[in-house]
Amino acid sequence: MNLEEIMPLSYWAIALVAVLCIVEFIWIVSLQNRLKGFQKSYLALQTFLDGSSLDQQLKEYISGVNYIKGNAEKMEKRMDQVELKLRSAIDRAELVRFNAFDNMGSDLSFALALLNQQGDGVVLSSINNREESRVYAKPVSHGESSYHLSQEEKAAIGKAKETIKI
Repeated sequence: MNLEEIMPLSYWAIALVAVLCIVEFIWIVSLQNRLKGFQKSYLALQTFLDGSSLDQQLKEYISGVNYIKGNAEKMEKRMDQVELKLRSAIDRAELVRFNAFDNMGSDLSFALALLNQQGDGVVLSSINNREESRVYAKPVSHGESSYHLSQEEKAAIGKAKETIKI
């Protein structure tokens, strides 16, 4: 190879590298323009009308969710206490009216069962006749009493136990 053959080849190589550099430069400029467009879009997505950013909004929402979560746990504890109290509260009342004596014209006597969800409470009985009225109270535990119960008292307790539990 002589020098004349090498020179034209090096000119071609330099021209080719120069063209590749120009193409690469144009490509880099177009990529930068696209990147600026993406950055503008990203900022538009990140910024709300009130000037706050998405990160700021997300932090506020997470803080709010954590606050609500803490309140829900507190409420759950309070609800457990209320339910425990409710189970022991009188929430079942049933009244059975009856005629205690054959010579009385109407059902003036009654048995009233007042029970909680476990069947504990009291049964009140009122026996009425022409001259007097008597009221009896008998304790009830799990639907039973240590005292003798009349049929009407048993019926009132049975009705009270049948009501829907909470």
